[in-house]
Amino acid sequence: MIGFLLVGTLIVVLVLALLFRPFFWKSAPTDVSRRQLNTVIYKDQLVRLESDRNEKMIAQDDYEQARAELQRRLIDDDNVADATVTLQPPKKTMIGIGFALPVLAVVLYLGLGNPATLNPNGPQHKVDASELNTMLEGLAKKLEKEPDNLQGWAMLARSYKAVGRNAEAERAFGRAGALLDSDAQLLADYADAIATNAGGNLAGRPTELIEKALKVDPNNGMALWLSGTAAFQRNDFGKAIGTWERLVQQLEPGSEDEKMLQNAIGEAYAKSGKQAPVVAAGTGTAPNPHTKGPTANANPAASVSGEVELDPALKAKALPTDIVMVIARLPGTRMPMAVLRVPASQLPLKFTLDDSLAMNPESLISNTAEVEVEVRISKTGMAMPEPGDLLSKAQTVKVGTKGLKLRVDRVRP
Repeated sequence: MIGFLLVGTLIVVLVLALLFRPFFWKSAPTDVSRRQLNTVIYKDQLVRLESDRNEKMIAQDDYEQARAELQRRLIDDDNVADATVTLQPPKKTMIGIGFALPVLAVVLYLGLGNPATLNPNGPQHKVDASELNTMLEGLAKKLEKEPDNLQGWAMLARSYKAVGRNAEAERAFGRAGALLDSDAQLLADYADAIATNAGGNLAGRPTELIEKALKVDPNNGMALWLSGTAAFQRNDFGKAIGTWERLVQQLEPGSEDEKMLQNAIGEAYAKSGKQAPVVAAGTGTAPNPHTKGPTANANPAASVSGEVELDPALKAKALPTDIVMVIARLPGTRMPMAVLRVPASQLPLKFTLDDSLAMNPESLISNTAEVEVEVRISKTGMAMPEPGDLLSKAQTVKVGTKGLKLRVDRVRP
C-alpha cells in the first residue's frame, strides 16, 4: 500500500514538472516591445490581404481600401509611446492545476479502480467447486465449436485432471492431437490420466506415452516417476531403481520429495532381493528403507498411532501407486515434524508417528505436548499439495494418543 502511494505521488510530481517546465526553464528573455508586436501583427495581416487578392477572393478596390486602412493604423500606433510587454507565468492557473490534478487522479481511481486489491490481507473471492465446474463446462462447450483449438483442449484436459475428473481429462487430452507430441509434461499428464481410469495400470498406452515424453525431455520429473512406477508394476525392479535414481538427482537434498523417492527406491531394492546401499540422506543414492537414523530408538510413549481409511466414494480416485502421507505438525505451523510415506496399496493403513520419522532432528514429537495430524494422498508424492490430492481433516491430539482415526474424504480443488 505504502509503495503504491509513493509511486503514485512520484508520477504526479513528474507530470506537474513536465507541464510547468516552460514557465520555469525559459531559454530566452520574454520581455518584448509593444511596437515590435504590432509591426509583426500588421505584416501578417498585410500578407493575408495580398494572398486574398491574388486568389481573387476580394476585388482590387477592396484590396486598396483595406491596405490603406492598415497603413493608417500602423502610422497611428507608431505615434504612441512604446512600452514593454512582459510575459509572466500564470501563477493562479499553475496553482490551480497543481492542486486539481492530484485530487482528480485520486477521485478517478476511487471511482474506476479497485483500491481493495492494495490490501493483500483483505477478503478475496474463492472459487468453489460448483463455480469451477461451471467454468469448465462453459469452456468445454466453447471448444466443441472450435475443434481445432488444440491449446484450448490441452488446457481443458489439465483442468479436468486437476479437479479429479480423469475420464473427461482423458477425452480432452485425446482432442489435443499433435500438440502433445512436442510437450513432455502434457504427454506425462495424459499417461497418468489413462492409468488412473484403468485402476492405476500403466501398461500399454500409458507406457507408450511415457516413453514418448522421455524422448522429448529425458529429465521430465513426472515422466521419470511414472516410468519407474511402470517398471515397478511389471516387476522390472532394476529399471525402476535406475529411473528413480535419475529423478532423485533433480530433487533438493533432504527435501520431503527426496525422502519419499528414497523410500520408493529402497522398496524396489527390497523387492529385487538386493541390499540397498546405506548412505546419508541427500546424496542421491538409495538408502536401505529398513535402516533408521539416530532417532530409531524413539520413546514409544512419545508417539501418535492410529489408522487411516479411505472413503469408499473416493476409492476410484486413489491408485495403488499413489503416495499416502501421514503428516504430523506443530499446531499452527505448516512445517512437518514427522512424515510417514507408503503406497496407497497399503490402505487401510495402521500407522505410528514418532521421532524415527522426524524431518528435523531438532524438531521432535517427543519434545512437544500436542501435534496436528492429517493425511494427504498424492499422485506424485511431492511435498507441496496439488489440485486433485485426497485429504483428511486435520486433528490436533496429545502426544501419546493411540487409536486415532483419520478418514480421507475430501479432494483438494
